[in-house]
Amino acid sequence: MIINVGNVKIGSDYIPIQTMIKNPINQVDKIIKKIEYLSNSGCDLIRVAVPDANSIKFLKLIVKKSVIPIIADIHFDHKLAIMAVDAGVSKIRINPGNIQDEKKIKEIIECVKTNDIPVRIGINSGSLPKHLIKQYGNDNLKIMIESAREELKFFEKYNFDKIVLSFKSSNVIETIKINQIAKKEFQYPLHIGATEAGDITDGTIKNSIALSYLLLNGIGDTIRVSLTSNEENEIIVAKKILESTGKRKSLLEIISCPTCSRTEINIENIVKDIKDRIKDIKLKKSVKIAVMGCIVNGPGEAMHADFGVACGKGKSIIFKKGKKIKIINNNRILDELLIILKDYYEN
Repeated sequence: MIINVGNVKIGSDYIPIQTMIKNPINQVDKIIKKIEYLSNSGCDLIRVAVPDANSIKFLKLIVKKSVIPIIADIHFDHKLAIMAVDAGVSKIRINPGNIQDEKKIKEIIECVKTNDIPVRIGINSGSLPKHLIKQYGNDNLKIMIESAREELKFFEKYNFDKIVLSFKSSNVIETIKINQIAKKEFQYPLHIGATEAGDITDGTIKNSIALSYLLLNGIGDTIRVSLTSNEENEIIVAKKILESTGKRKSLLEIISCPTCSRTEINIENIVKDIKDRIKDIKLKKSVKIAVMGCIVNGPGEAMHADFGVACGKGKSIIFKKGKKIKIINNNRILDELLIILKDYYEN
């Protein structure tokens, strides 16, 4: 099943990347600039929290000015969902367990049907219905699946199927298992991610394990990497996960050695500088650049790169496809690599 969120499809071969704006919703100008930057960085969909009725006026401006589709994140108040739809969002995310009243859920369904936009039903291990906890105890997997069944029953009763499901946990194994079950149990596209995963180190590791395993097993139609970090880092990690699992083609790959006692120059800084200089360049085709710390083994170890540098003491070797083409002073490394990159695109 393919779900359209504005001009973005969920459920096709292309797996959209999402993130969630972390600024207060009234910082409209900052949010719009951030959305433009994130879009250029590879983000496809943006979610915005809508905490109260006063937020709607800001939401309208964000929707109007955003270059990519906006998803409204709604909890507890069904009227906010309806107001967000009227504000022009391309999708709403709700946890119906926080709304519960069938009449209120029916109002939401009638509204999204009239406006022809989809709904993401989000089931989180941290906010499960109390009556199901009482019934199933500590069996989170069972509770999450039954919670989804209960909510879907309302939507299916009123003939609405433009639904994306998500099942999230802060536990990697639980995240994997619940999505494996959901893939078998439900026909709807799955939004995947580990929630409350932690800072950029812990969160990257936990998301990488969970999402990569799921994606490699054909599970997941759109992703968000949740980090206690900025939105750009969420997009960077999400892109790398998709590229590493073969779900998205990489236009830029920088391979670099881990360094050792033979290394005579700061490889980490060189890699960072290359990324900083290249990130605003519109890449036209895939390129692999190698940055190696050993002038003896570097070219051979990186012979499958399009070009690169093997760094030595004071001087370094520039190479293409593993063959040496020139020796340069170390203060010329970045400039030489950018010259070769330009030549790579022109020939």
